[in-house]
Amino acid sequence: MKRVTIYGVALAAIALVFAAGVGSAWLLQPKQRALTQSDIDSAVLHTLHNKDLPSRAARAAEAIRQSVVEVRSYPAADAPAEKSRTDKAGRDRPAKPPESSAPAKRPPRDEAAKGKPPGDKTLPEALPDGRHIGTGVVVTESGVILTNYHVVAGARRVEVRFHDGHTAEAAVLQAVPEKDLAILQPKSIPDDLPPATLGSSRELAPGSEVVAVGFPFGIGPSVTAGVVSGLDRQFVSPDEKQQLDKLIQFDAAANPGNSGGPLVNMKGEVVGIVTAILNPNQSGNFLGIGFAITIESAGGSVGASPF
Repeated sequence: MKRVTIYGVALAAIALVFAAGVGSAWLLQPKQRALTQSDIDSAVLHTLHNKDLPSRAARAAEAIRQSVVEVRSYPAADAPAEKSRTDKAGRDRPAKPPESSAPAKRPPRDEAAKGKPPGDKTLPEALPDGRHIGTGVVVTESGVILTNYHVVAGARRVEVRFHDGHTAEAAVLQAVPEKDLAILQPKSIPDDLPPATLGSSRELAPGSEVVAVGFPFGIGPSVTAGVVSGLDRQFVSPDEKQQLDKLIQFDAAANPGNSGGPLVNMKGEVVGIVTAILNPNQSGNFLGIGFAITIESAGGSVGASPF
């Protein structure tokens, strides 16, 4: 019995010594210094100097990437074949936007003869098999797509190709020719298809950074970056049968095939739908001035907006 008691006392002594050692070690630990703003700033600067971070434009493009679709339209079999040319702008309907945001007036014949800069719809790119390529953007979880009317006008069949390669036929739910807008509904969509986040063009100002995403010449999705050059612009066809207003003017490159694609702010939000370019030499390619329909105008033009 005495042996058991001595053994218990020894164990207790060992436990006390161990606890004392642990306590001493804890007390001897250096106290952690509270982080200061200077520490945080230094860490951020260290990261900026030692790691390449994506640009604002890259982040904006990535935010919209999965919502951008390629739109393929196949003209009606009895439609007249379009003349193939390398400087084609999609729809051969030049327009003359005024230099200011004042209401457009038809220029006198002598002014027109002096070569006032014509514009072009930026338009679906014609491919050898007769189909046209444009762009669209998914705006609802059910896969509803917003694009330009001229991308699908006169088509007997419309297909869309999503970011993951999934392809589906699409029906034209609504068309607003006077505003160059169309709403498409694909027959099937990929799983977990993210709709684009819609922003507000009212937050834009001349100089605001924007990104255009689309399929110029069928290559894409391609990303171009620039700034807003002006607001509240107008675009008038020579026969005055079509006039688009409240347009965003921008300098991010847009070419045939970009039509219907999103114009995106630095938050990755859609603020406009690319629709036209200004072209003084009829080349049909981008020379520095593009136009986009504001997202507010797009929503209002389709009536009971699906998004």
